[in-house]
Amino acid sequence: MRLGVLDIGSNTVHLLVVDARPDARPTPAADERSTVRLMRYLDDDGTITPEGVAALSAAVARATAAAERLGAEEMLGIVTSALREAGNGPEVLTGLEGVAGVPLQVLTGRQEAELTFLAARRWHGWAAGRLLVLDIGGGSLEIATGIDELPDYAVSLPLGAGRLTREFLRSDPPTAEQVRALKAHVEETLAPVVAELAALPAAHHVVGTSKTFRSLARLAGQRVAVVGPEERRRMQLADLADWTPRLAKIPAEQRMELPGITPERTYQIVAGAMVAQRAMKRLGVDEIEICPWALREGVILRRLDALSA
Repeated sequence: MRLGVLDIGSNTVHLLVVDARPDARPTPAADERSTVRLMRYLDDDGTITPEGVAALSAAVARATAAAERLGAEEMLGIVTSALREAGNGPEVLTGLEGVAGVPLQVLTGRQEAELTFLAARRWHGWAAGRLLVLDIGGGSLEIATGIDELPDYAVSLPLGAGRLTREFLRSDPPTAEQVRALKAHVEETLAPVVAELAALPAAHHVVGTSKTFRSLARLAGQRVAVVGPEERRRMQLADLADWTPRLAKIPAEQRMELPGITPERTYQIVAGAMVAQRAMKRLGVDEIEICPWALREGVILRRLDALSA
């Protein structure tokens, strides 16, 4: 069957269409996205402005039309942190469901972490042993670890790259004071999770998912020779720590000249790099491997599992 996933996130409205069947690897058919950067459209009380609602509606309409054009037989709609936490989230969600023509499931932070972990587990397989999975989105950071397909530990923290850029890095490029304040906030927010993970067995393999980690790995990482056509990269903490302060000194428009820094990520890549660096350092991670599968693939896999049951 041709299956589509409509992911309404903090940074993009993303449509992934795959050809899928139970007990087989999903084959990508199309991958389309519209950059919204929803954090730009939040009032001080967290309400999405009318301009933001219009931008979301237009992006969802484009994705829905694309899914119809591509012949998607079933559509799964998911919503993550930015809309989940918005003051007018429920009414905006109702409107977007009317545009999409399908129900939109509002995922909890834990569900985001668990589905992303499932995707990473299936991609890396049982031979990877105990996984630690980090996922930096626009609104949140998900951390999960475990030996099975359901993690032993999963948490979502309000450390998304878009959120932190809006709250802390208001200048372009950010000031040294803004960078120090963000660093202190990230450290404080991570502290209880670091303590909880310290009580669990150490991971055999650490992976990062989603666009922020992929962008950083293209900038600060290195390619890894693997079987198959997919590009794979690993990133050393030392290399990321070298690039993070350099990124903070470059204006957003100039960052796009760097490898891996796309227009939709250039404004928030500094915050993303700071979260990635601080998380790796505090969790004792010297090297991280980039996993090409993340939340959307996890949603597809969970649906295929249900069809097989």
